[in-house]
Amino acid sequence: MIVETYKIKGYKEKETGLLLDENEDWILVKHIPVDYVIDGYKLYRKNIITKRKSKSKEEKIARVLQLKKTKTDIPDTFTFRGILETLKWCEKKYGLFEFLDLDANIFYGKLNESHENRFIIDMIGAHGKIEEAYDYEFSTDEIEVITFETDYFESIRLLMNDEIKNTPKLNKV
Repeated sequence: MIVETYKIKGYKEKETGLLLDENEDWILVKHIPVDYVIDGYKLYRKNIITKRKSKSKEEKIARVLQLKKTKTDIPDTFTFRGILETLKWCEKKYGLFEFLDLDANIFYGKLNESHENRFIIDMIGAHGKIEEAYDYEFSTDEIEVITFETDYFESIRLLMNDEIKNTPKLNKV
């Protein structure tokens, strides 16, 4: 079990995670926002990480996580893919996706359309409503972190599903 802390370009605070897997472009971790708390998964683009460390603080966290018998399973059907394929996987599995862009803005959404390395989302607000007219175009190069299964992610997902269930359908003639 390896716990690492990451210094990330443009972030004031360091990020810590339980390392699950990595490839040449990405690192998949169970996110540790504070002390010994696990809160979902984060997929970091490696080119935003300026420093990785695993020293005594991280070893102590790893020890506690082992004592807690924390699972180190990778999410069902997860494999490293391109950004659009990862967002599609996330939307298929969870009904939505979450990502951070170059400015560390967080977006929740569903794919509206995609072309090569550009895509448009239907944004999902903090109230769970899908804003289909959002229509902002993103480049895959802008995506630095993809997050899923966090407490907040799950809350937005529940709100979105409740909104969908409780929104009256228009009668089509």
